[in-house]
Amino acid sequence: MMISKKMEAALNGQINAELYSWYLYQAMAANFEALNFRGMAQWMNVQAREEMGHAMKLYGFLIERGGRVKLTEIAAPPQKWAKPLAAFADAYEHEQKVTALIHDLVTAARAEKDYASDVFLQWFVNEQVEEEANASAIVERLKLAGDHNGALMMIDRELGARGQS
Repeated sequence: MMISKKMEAALNGQINAELYSWYLYQAMAANFEALNFRGMAQWMNVQAREEMGHAMKLYGFLIERGGRVKLTEIAAPPQKWAKPLAAFADAYEHEQKVTALIHDLVTAARAEKDYASDVFLQWFVNEQVEEEANASAIVERLKLAGDHNGALMMIDRELGARGQS
């Protein structure tokens, strides 16, 4: 059965949101590069790739269900954050917004009795638990570090290990 126009529109909206997430995390990576926090830049680059993967997962699902992908303009993200804590706090807040969007999609799928979309979206529900937990943990560590350069450099080094295998 083809996907409803309502679910098609909602999933296209989520594709845009995931592409914005990619754009936001690339902007954060560029900001960290400019501040010489190479490890934090690496972490954000990996996060950006994950977000692009999420967009493509939605893209593929929509096509598989007979829907049409409609790519729209991606809003420009902020370009500068004064400190690592500000960027990661924004990342955490952003992930909370994405979680709300995913929950809205699940609600829409259930209202439409679109069981395939409901099941598909459960992966995203679970993924958002992990996304929020990761961002929150880094925010809390950066709060503890404060403005202590040694602690910030340790966190930077640790975050730089993400995706290095």
